[in-house]
Amino acid sequence: MARPDGRVPTQLRPVTITRNWLRQAEGSALIEFGDTRVLCAATVEDGVPRWRRGTGEGWVTAEYAMLPRATDTRGARESVRGKIGGRTHEISRLIGRSLRAVVDFKAMGEHTITLDCDVLQADGGTRTAAITGAYVAMADAMKYLRKRRKLKNNPLTSSLAAVSVGVVQGQPRLDLNYLEDSVAQTDMNVVLTGDGKFVEVQGTAEGDPFDRALLDQLLDLAAAGCEELTAIQKKALAE
Repeated sequence: MARPDGRVPTQLRPVTITRNWLRQAEGSALIEFGDTRVLCAATVEDGVPRWRRGTGEGWVTAEYAMLPRATDTRGARESVRGKIGGRTHEISRLIGRSLRAVVDFKAMGEHTITLDCDVLQADGGTRTAAITGAYVAMADAMKYLRKRRKLKNNPLTSSLAAVSVGVVQGQPRLDLNYLEDSVAQTDMNVVLTGDGKFVEVQGTAEGDPFDRALLDQLLDLAAAGCEELTAIQKKALAE
């Protein structure tokens, strides 16, 4: 049951994070999970949405999109079609609420940070790569605010990473690429904080239902993967 790229079941794809990839953004990171590449940009704005005004609290939101040729065949731009797809909405909301789980909004003050996550090339795991890269971009955006003395304390309560796990040919595997994801009997996306707390678990039995023992095995696999990703993030942010 060899994997398409020769990895062992518990192995991540090669992961690299390049900070400050965009010159203009207050925070940015190009994250690569093997052949999946996502550009994450953080924009800082003074003020918050109308419903948040006067609370003294900030806000974090996210938008997700794919370039037309991020996949094997061209996908029309949703902006040109005039309608954002359900998958795009779902992933945008997932990224936003995941990031908000590690932010102290009182410490952030009335500032808004928007994370734009654009998939340059897709080979599975784009949403988990987006979350992992967006955290790094957001951390740099918080540093931007602190350097300009707009924040007294760091609003980040923890780091955040995400990874996919699944069952392919009866074998639990970490960080599925597209070939694996397309034939997985069980597919799961897991988001964890840097101290190992779960933020979100999205799991689906594409074939036969899975039992509690397999669920625990997949969650353990995801936790180990996120621990590795956290170390990669820390190294990138220290450079």
